[in-house]
Amino acid sequence: MVGVLACGSVNSIKALWETRIKKIKEEEEEQRSRMARGGATGRLSVGVWEDRAVLARLKQKLLTEDGRLILRIEQEEWKSLPGCLVQLSQVQEWQIHRTGLQKIPHFISNFQNLLVLDLSRNGVTEIPKQIGKLTRLRELLLSYNRVQFVPEELSRCESLERLELAMNRDLNQLPDELKHLKHLQHLDLSMNDFIRMPDCVVALPMLEWLDMGGNRLQHLPEDIHRMEKLHTLWLQRNELEKLPDSISRMSSLDTLVLSCNRLRDIPPLMEDMSNLRFVNFRDNPLTLDVTLPSRETKAEEEEDEEDDREMFGREFMQAYIQESRKRAYAVLSMHCVHQPNEDSSD
Repeated sequence: MVGVLACGSVNSIKALWETRIKKIKEEEEEQRSRMARGGATGRLSVGVWEDRAVLARLKQKLLTEDGRLILRIEQEEWKSLPGCLVQLSQVQEWQIHRTGLQKIPHFISNFQNLLVLDLSRNGVTEIPKQIGKLTRLRELLLSYNRVQFVPEELSRCESLERLELAMNRDLNQLPDELKHLKHLQHLDLSMNDFIRMPDCVVALPMLEWLDMGGNRLQHLPEDIHRMEKLHTLWLQRNELEKLPDSISRMSSLDTLVLSCNRLRDIPPLMEDMSNLRFVNFRDNPLTLDVTLPSRETKAEEEEDEEDDREMFGREFMQAYIQESRKRAYAVLSMHCVHQPNEDSSD
């Protein structure tokens, strides 16, 4: 009997402790669950307040100019843009400069009212495909960034009039689809790594102003005259060794900058480009050494100091072509004089 009682007491104590342990575990589990729910709510609450604070800060960057709502952020650190920015989708222009911005957010497609996207002087490496949804966009300014690739979706920005991609360094090609930008007038591709002028650029129907200075262009396309509306062409600091004769057929061209290339001659056909108001051939290894004649009177010098009088300018171009033609005639004459007379043996 004593053994039975002792055994019963042990079993009772064991059951009691097991019950207590189970209860403690349940309480701990419930507490953890309660803390987890409370913590999540706390984090969510913190996130909401953070978004509200950021949104309030962004609203301070809004201003109105000429009836246009503009978001202007300059010289602050904004390497990325917060998602809460979509609440300001009525903004028509972004001006975000020197902030270290690294990417254009995909939610850019929410800004259907955007007319100008100016992100110059940042660290943007990529133009997202979503850019193609901004059909009202007129200006895309991404100079002094790190863009290496332009998506074909940009061609869907059918209202685009101005595109600036200067000083992205490694950029060396454009998608052929960009030729469909029927309203593009101003294109800046200077200080990049192009070795040829993209076909899509030549095909742009309304292009008026093009800068491809500071690249590695070795030649110009033979059909460059297709750019019928182009009036300004900057090609300084390239590797051009000659110009195609078709350049003389660019009837709208009035400004042509060719300084710091490898040109050996000036095409004679350019003599008839009466529309060419300003041209510059400075710092080219031209074959002929031509200097402009001095003015007859001092009054004329003071009266006319425009670009066409500048050495290596328009008047220089005319003098060079005339001198080149004169020397060609002289060589031809000398050849005719020294040619053996076929009848001398009779």
